[in-house]
Amino acid sequence: MNFDLKDLKNLGEKATDFSGSKSRKTKKGIVLAVIILLLGALGMEVSNKDFDLGALLQGKSFKEAEMQRDSKGNLTGKSLGTVCGDEQKDEYNCSDFEYQEDAQAKMEECVAFGKDVNRLDGDKDGVACEALPKRNK
Repeated sequence: MNFDLKDLKNLGEKATDFSGSKSRKTKKGIVLAVIILLLGALGMEVSNKDFDLGALLQGKSFKEAEMQRDSKGNLTGKSLGTVCGDEQKDEYNCSDFEYQEDAQAKMEECVAFGKDVNRLDGDKDGVACEALPKRNK
């Protein structure tokens, strides 16, 4: 089967032609919406960005809704309000940290929200991940 430039042009016109029956228009609209969503998801994956959908639905900007993650993929910084809340627990484990001081800092960030939701302080003595080595100073 041979294609020439005219056949390619006709194919392109058919793909972008929204004339025809109502169901055909609806199907093309749905396919177009899915393609746009997938391209948006791909862009977020490539740029390594995540957004809080709840914040976006509340009318916040993309900058306000951006979720920050560390090199291991755990939420950090301004995103901790979500991790330290009741709806998410055990985002971090002692195995996520190399040194006790890092685990302690993370626990203290969440304790500022009222609790040790990650349960880094197993014996509740105020010291997180006591089995981890201390950083040499």
